[in-house]
Amino acid sequence: MEYDPIKNKLGLLFNKSPFLRKTFYNLLDLLLLRTWHIHKEIRKWEKSAPAKANILDAGMGFGQYSHYMARKHRDWNILGVDVKEEQIADCNNFFSKIGLKNARFEFADLTKFSHPDTYDFALSVDVMEHILEDVQVFINIYASLHKGGMLLISTPSDQGGSDVEEGSEESFIGEHVRNGYNINEIEEKLKRAGFSKVEAHYSYGKPGHISWVLSMKYPMKMLSFSTALLILLPFYYLVTFPFALILNQMDTIGHHAKGTGLIVKAWK
Repeated sequence: MEYDPIKNKLGLLFNKSPFLRKTFYNLLDLLLLRTWHIHKEIRKWEKSAPAKANILDAGMGFGQYSHYMARKHRDWNILGVDVKEEQIADCNNFFSKIGLKNARFEFADLTKFSHPDTYDFALSVDVMEHILEDVQVFINIYASLHKGGMLLISTPSDQGGSDVEEGSEESFIGEHVRNGYNINEIEEKLKRAGFSKVEAHYSYGKPGHISWVLSMKYPMKMLSFSTALLILLPFYYLVTFPFALILNQMDTIGHHAKGTGLIVKAWK
């Protein structure tokens, strides 16, 4: 299934006003389990972060993580980059309207991007599964970090990531170039790129995978069939939302022997 057409239609809907955009961000914060994990790791990092940190949001998408960091830390300087011109324009327009001047957005191909010794923290959420030249991206981000800087990655694992159970199956998400990373594989690639320390753990364990099926997979399948079904989603979530919240919390605080997602941290 192709996510991009559905995402683009949702983007058009929620870009109609800053209020709708903020509502969209709040919904993503609640429903997307990866957001729970990313926020948790950002809170850990910010305890020792520089007062005026330079941040790279590598593949910022809708810009929700840049918004989270820019709103919490007005002294942080955030650059979000992406290859989708319409999302870059949307983010710059929205952030300007709400007066968040500590974040800006630019076009960049991560396989060619390099700002040597510039950033204290880099974030890559659901990006690397879309890029074949992943080691080159890791090399570029490594070069762009200050010494001691950290890269935080969220990406599908090979334990059923992209909703793939067998090696011969195709990804549920058609834009992915790989079905998921082996945990040892991504650690080795990051070390090959130069990172001195790498830590990785599974996310989307049993509770998280059930939450994803309920809160994301089924609704996206509905919308891929017909966007007219958007009107039914509030009623659907009225039933499933409480269960998704409980499952997300269980996944965030639990330790998983395997999972369909990976949270990876790497230091320069």
